[in-house]
Amino acid sequence: MRLLTHLKPLLAAALAVVAVPAAAQDQPFADYVEHLKSRALAEGVSPSTVARMTIGLEPNDRVIRLDRAQPGRPTRTGYPPLAPYIARHVDSARINGGRREYQNARSIIRAVEAEYGVPGEILVAIWGHETAYGRVKGSFDLSQALATLAWEGRRRELFEGEFIALMKVADRGYSRSQLKGSWAGAFGNPQFLPSVYLRLATDGDGDGRADIMNNRADTLASIAAYFRDSGWRKGQPWGVRASLPQGFDVAQYKTKLRAPTCARVHERHSQYKTVAEWRELGVRAQRVIADDTLVSLFQPDGPGTRSWMLTTNYRVILEYNCSNYYAMSVGLLADEVAR
Repeated sequence: MRLLTHLKPLLAAALAVVAVPAAAQDQPFADYVEHLKSRALAEGVSPSTVARMTIGLEPNDRVIRLDRAQPGRPTRTGYPPLAPYIARHVDSARINGGRREYQNARSIIRAVEAEYGVPGEILVAIWGHETAYGRVKGSFDLSQALATLAWEGRRRELFEGEFIALMKVADRGYSRSQLKGSWAGAFGNPQFLPSVYLRLATDGDGDGRADIMNNRADTLASIAAYFRDSGWRKGQPWGVRASLPQGFDVAQYKTKLRAPTCARVHERHSQYKTVAEWRELGVRAQRVIADDTLVSLFQPDGPGTRSWMLTTNYRVILEYNCSNYYAMSVGLLADEVAR
């Protein structure tokens, strides 16, 4: 009965002009939620879904604190070393867990690989890094978290859009209790934002539902769809170890391109050359890779330390999370899972 009492005002709100509030926190949270309800209804979300997803909403102070604790513009004082990060994130627990999940999902993985062209070990590695193979998916009420972030206003356009997308996800039959995740709105095994779910979540087992919260086939197919959409090239590795001649200066081949996003990530990679061109300079791949493959060199911890040749597929991993630490740990975990 309580839900039904909300339907009449919601239907009326759908007929109102959806006016965007002027600035962050310029109005009480409850008033801002009314704006969110009106927009959701205007975009076709059912009144019953809007009602059940917004009953009792209050701002979450912890979400605001976590958002404000995020780093701002990076400094130019150098980069933390990669090796300790890899040691923590490509550990025996993740490696053994990944191998176990790979074996358990072997038939699913074969089908997904055939359809999307993305190696199963990459899919499993993403799953392992995002949620420890489904064990740590987040416990924040996504309605509350996203409404709070939108109301706070630091990134209002982003989070208001994600709140509306969440309403559309819920309208597909998911309960509010099922839609829990990170404080920033990502959810499910692959930690998709609601807008990404709407665009790329995939029914991997043909049951008519893309359940990325609990279904292994749907999870792996959805990650594969994300990678294919981001430009994964079938048959290429993400990267391979490289050996450099003594005294070789990677910085001499620093890229001259400026990336439009995540510039600090991409500036650490060298110019692109083919494997054959690097070999002429004395650089050798330590695994088989086609001579005409374009790769950049990456020596994250400085002269005399480990180096890699990175293909354009590495940049696809960066599309998932624009961090060299993340992308390298995914690639190296995938290699261990496949070993």
